[in-house]
Amino acid sequence: MSSVLRILVVDDVAAVAALHARFVQAHPQCEVVGTAASGPDAVAAILALQPDLVLLDVHLPGFSGIDALRAVRADAAITQPEVIAVTAARDLETVREARILGARHYLVKPFSADDLHARIEDVLAERAGAVAVLGPGSLDQSAVDAVMRPAGRRSLPKGLTPQTLDLVRGALRELGTASATELGEQVGLSRVSCRRYLEHIAAEGGAVRSLDYSTAGRPSTRYRVTG
Repeated sequence: MSSVLRILVVDDVAAVAALHARFVQAHPQCEVVGTAASGPDAVAAILALQPDLVLLDVHLPGFSGIDALRAVRADAAITQPEVIAVTAARDLETVREARILGARHYLVKPFSADDLHARIEDVLAERAGAVAVLGPGSLDQSAVDAVMRPAGRRSLPKGLTPQTLDLVRGALRELGTASATELGEQVGLSRVSCRRYLEHIAAEGGAVRSLDYSTAGRPSTRYRVTG
């Protein structure tokens, strides 16, 4: 398995697709193998290019990104890629449907290169873990369980604790929406530490991200609880 992620960028707005492609190319372990601008084109590109990962816009001409993903999942001839849903759609039902169909993460536009790179790092880490436990001759039940276990039951990333995760998750649920700085002040964590917990919660589908342009300087990332 190659350590470089081959990524297909799908968005019907050419300028947005180009921006997201630049974000991808800025990651040292990624390459853009193609772009697509409609649901039918996305399915055709996945079949032709066999990407490792698809940045998939939900609202596309022809048919939606959700329908494109459904078509890909139903086709046994397609090598199934990882999927990050990339969209301005913020409704919970769309998030749930994307996750049911195997979308690993859900990024709300507009987002930063750092936001995307955090999701890419999760995909790379899981691919590395799969190689480690499912190497030649090691296909036993415990190894399979380690890879197939739902995301919420996997071991926490290094440096995170279940107790603090529950604290951050509870505080976010109480506030509804917050930045890492705001939530860190609420629970007594630094902004950087709190952001790691919030990113983990978002990766599990427990929160969605958006950029806040109301503050001076660079926009800040806000996290909104999804359930």
